[in-house]
Amino acid sequence: MDRTSVLALRLAGPLQSWGASSRFTRRTTESAPTKSGVVGLLAAAAGLERGDDAGLAPLAALRFGTRIDQPGTRVRDFHTAHHGITGASMPLSERFYLADAVFVAAVEGDHALLTALHEALRAPAYPPYLGRRSCPPSEPVVLGLHEDARLEDVLANVPWQASAWYRRRRRAPQTLTVLRETAADESAGAADVLRDQPVSFNAAHRRHALRTVVTVPVPTPIPSGGGPQDVHDPFAALDALEDESF
Repeated sequence: MDRTSVLALRLAGPLQSWGASSRFTRRTTESAPTKSGVVGLLAAAAGLERGDDAGLAPLAALRFGTRIDQPGTRVRDFHTAHHGITGASMPLSERFYLADAVFVAAVEGDHALLTALHEALRAPAYPPYLGRRSCPPSEPVVLGLHEDARLEDVLANVPWQASAWYRRRRRAPQTLTVLRETAADESAGAADVLRDQPVSFNAAHRRHALRTVVTVPVPTPIPSGGGPQDVHDPFAALDALEDESF
């Protein structure tokens, strides 16, 4: 029997944009990374060309999930462009981004495939980006390869990845939101449906299929790089002054 592992990623940068239903001059973003976007990132790191549907298929078959560690802020930009040859003005477009967001994304599947992708992300053939080419990650995206693991367990236990400044300003939430594909033995009765299952990235005929997604809360794990002592308590200074008064 083939071994199943989970590859975990940290998706953080000044801007991200994960479009699932963008059309014409209005380019929206979902509130969390799409499977199409993350599989595209992995395919780029592995050096797959856009028209390589056969090479894309094993990556698209991976089970995908993401956790919202730092929701970020939705921002809007009016984008202008000119034709590269004629110089003619292109239509004004409205583009949406997530600013200062942090997500944990994970894919579950064949251990050998994920090992190859893990190595590819360490020396990518094409630079990774967070949904759009104008959105580079702020640091390497690899969090780790978890052998003989399940997607649910990794998304529940990977340390909280929120930025240090975010943790200083906000008390840690009791739970984080996870959006993941259902397991083979799991009912999809309460699942949502998204059209972001990649079928082809060919520029001439990009195709996406439907997939089911369940949304579940998980207890917030200990933050990355430290334990509870890293959580700011605004009343700690008052407690210290009270102790000194006796």
